[in-house]
Amino acid sequence: MSDNGEYSYSSRVCHQIEECDHASYESAAHFMNGRGYDVLSVQHEYGIFGGDAGNHLMDLIRAVKMPIVTTLHTVLRNPSAAQKTVMDELLQLSERIVVMSHSAVSILADVHDVSRDKIDLIPHGIPHVSEAAGCTLRRDLEIPGVMILTFGLLSPDKGIQYVIGAMPRILAEIPGSVYIVVGATHPHVRSSSGETYRESLAALANELGVASSVRFVNQYVPSEVLVEYLSAMDVYVTPYLNPEQITSGTLAYSVGAGKAVISTPYTYAQELLSDGRGILVPFRHSDRIADAVLTIRANPDASRGMARRAADFGKHMRWPQVGTAYMHCFSRARRDCADRLRLLVQEPTVAEQLCSALPEPRFEHLFGLSDDTGILQHAIYDVPNRAHGYCVDDNARALLLTAYMESDSLLSPQLATLQNRYLSFVLHAHNPKTGRFRNFMDYSRRWREATGSEDSHGHALWALGAMIGRCRDKGRREAARSIFDLGIAGMADTTSLRTWAYGALAADEVLRTIAGDRHVEAMRNEMGERIWDQYRLARREDWAWFESGLTYANARLPQALMIAGKALQREEMIEAGTEALEWLMTQQTDPVARVFAPIGTNGFYIRGGRRAAFDQQPVEAWCSVSACLCAHRVTGHAKWMGEARRAFAWFVGENVLRLPVCDETRGACHDGLHENRLNGNQGAESTLSYLCALVEMRGATVSERCLQVRTGDEHGK
Repeated sequence: MSDNGEYSYSSRVCHQIEECDHASYESAAHFMNGRGYDVLSVQHEYGIFGGDAGNHLMDLIRAVKMPIVTTLHTVLRNPSAAQKTVMDELLQLSERIVVMSHSAVSILADVHDVSRDKIDLIPHGIPHVSEAAGCTLRRDLEIPGVMILTFGLLSPDKGIQYVIGAMPRILAEIPGSVYIVVGATHPHVRSSSGETYRESLAALANELGVASSVRFVNQYVPSEVLVEYLSAMDVYVTPYLNPEQITSGTLAYSVGAGKAVISTPYTYAQELLSDGRGILVPFRHSDRIADAVLTIRANPDASRGMARRAADFGKHMRWPQVGTAYMHCFSRARRDCADRLRLLVQEPTVAEQLCSALPEPRFEHLFGLSDDTGILQHAIYDVPNRAHGYCVDDNARALLLTAYMESDSLLSPQLATLQNRYLSFVLHAHNPKTGRFRNFMDYSRRWREATGSEDSHGHALWALGAMIGRCRDKGRREAARSIFDLGIAGMADTTSLRTWAYGALAADEVLRTIAGDRHVEAMRNEMGERIWDQYRLARREDWAWFESGLTYANARLPQALMIAGKALQREEMIEAGTEALEWLMTQQTDPVARVFAPIGTNGFYIRGGRRAAFDQQPVEAWCSVSACLCAHRVTGHAKWMGEARRAFAWFVGENVLRLPVCDETRGACHDGLHENRLNGNQGAESTLSYLCALVEMRGATVSERCLQVRTGDEHGK
């Protein structure tokens, strides 16, 4: 712990959550989902997570896709309404619950109606404390009398003043005794009232004339030093004031050390010190603490017997035994979750509600369109058309697809090889002279321009952001980051709404795993504000949109606005994004067939004009799928899952022509829907739009199913 009370995390900490940063909790969930972890172990204590009663934690809990094992360090018999609401949901979404005392098991059953079969009683872990570990420390401390110890983070509820109050009597009978308090002030106490409590303790010791016999070690000591103190001490005291305290690591450590222990009778102490393993004294009673210390000193044989019983009991609490118990708990959590997920997947009503039989991803056509350079833009029917070469737009989409697939562990070795090629293409597209990305490259690998469009720049940045946020290969993440940082500067002078949207999406991808990056946050916020300003400027009573026409990639605009609004905690931005998306989905519905019908590219739809019904493009269906899934994540409203399914169904034949636009067997997609036929060509943009939409839908379906499994809602009710 640093001098300012903050923890300094080592390089082994992969992702740090900022306590009050709402977005960093969901970012942590994305990080864990992208790394394929088997189990999430949550160490829950009131007061360490942000929000009302720590409710920020629930954003993480709802979003993770792996089974959750929650260890409860505090279990309240009389929680507040907010505490009970958060705890009830946390317990419901956790696969297993770990507590450290029998009392906690009873409280969970009585107060939160948790099945005892879901609870594992695993004691607080303790180190092995050898008798010789503290010899040097005891000699250096020069304590001729009784060495009394209390350790842990200081706060007023620790009751240390009552041990200081006992020192005059103890010193009168046992001169040379010393009371040592090891530990820094709790960060929350320090931030609200500084060192007032510690100073009051020092003042009390001075007033009672025992200041020289009360020593404060005002620092967070490492475990090896703590073991030395535990070995060196004669008596350990926990004079805590909260009778409901359900666990105490300090008390567990002292029992395991095999020394005499005195404690107030809070719940955990009553359980741990029963059967003669310690002495219980009343709350707030200095005289009884003094009596207990003097009794221990006057009866050495009885004290040694008490210490021996404590040490024998503590053997099953040592870290190797506790670690083994946790591994059994984690294994059961994985097994139980997998069993229930299999049952859920077999339930047809759930599959219908969630996504209506998604196709399996196939990549035969993607492999055919890709070569050693990247992915070719166009095809004549399903044959790659080399005449038009490559573009960064499509290679960015292909890179985005492979990044999406990493989150759901779908990336095969062959696709990983292609990912490397797509990444190389996008990196090479960056022109250091202009700070922008080039777009078109001919088949002979010559760039046809020095600078591509603004949207090409946004596409490239978005794909690189997804690699940073999702890729498991460190080298590729770092390579993507090196160009991403250069590309941020190129966003400042852009004027395209869609480029701004791609910039916000790019930032959101990066911030999945790197919460708190100020430059990336600034870009997301700036792009979101620009889109928000444009919406307020263009919106009319009959036209809930960002500009005077619906053209291409329309749904990316409300998607970006919702993402920025959630990150900034701006409800007005979220409401505007959902309003615009709802209006757009209405416009993208055929009035007769009531199926998804994106705005056609043969004229688009200008306000006051006629809506173009054709050519309908696959990229519009993909954008709509993404935006609706985003709305579902942001708002939690189930209707958006239905809207996403309706947009995706366009690919598989739920469209105005009742023709499948995709070829499920090869993973290909036609280039559009004409008035009376399919476009026969199957180019990169169309194929990638289908595959990206499919992978996003599969990911959302897995998340929804996992959430249903954890809540026990196995029939989607």
